[in-house]
Amino acid sequence: MPDSAWLQGVLRKAVAAIIGFMLAFVLLVALLITGFYMLVNAAMLALSPVMGEAGAMAVTGMSCLLLLALFFYRMTRPATSKKAAGAAGEGDDQPSTSPIDAIRDLVRNNPLEAVFAAFTLGVVEQGDPRLKSLLLQGGMVLMKEAEAEQARDKDKTDSRESGTDAPVT
Repeated sequence: MPDSAWLQGVLRKAVAAIIGFMLAFVLLVALLITGFYMLVNAAMLALSPVMGEAGAMAVTGMSCLLLLALFFYRMTRPATSKKAAGAAGEGDDQPSTSPIDAIRDLVRNNPLEAVFAAFTLGVVEQGDPRLKSLLLQGGMVLMKEAEAEQARDKDKTDSRESGTDAPVT
């Protein structure tokens, strides 16, 4: 066992976190299984007066099998790539090179993680003035790049429009 009290404390915290996660996971799985069991029993009790006990069990069992088949069908189906579908429809294979576009795509593809990251940075930013100034500087740089990119795109579209609208003599 390491002699450092700090290292021992870190190891204890790591083991406690892993055990806590495992206990929470087992509890959630047990609650999920119990919830499904109670839902199936409630369905059987609700259908018993209408169809009889055997009919209620058959209908409930078939619906559970259909849900299970749907679940496995969705799990075994190959995933479709959003980028491949979008690129095939657009016809241009040019990847976005702008860091702003990369960040936007990252936020679109992972919205929940982006919200958690923003919340965490917001909490951390309140206590650390150095991080606050760093985030403000980074935000200003990104805004300037976005404005410059929009200006370039506007100039490109203006030059295309003026080139195509010019009378041919």
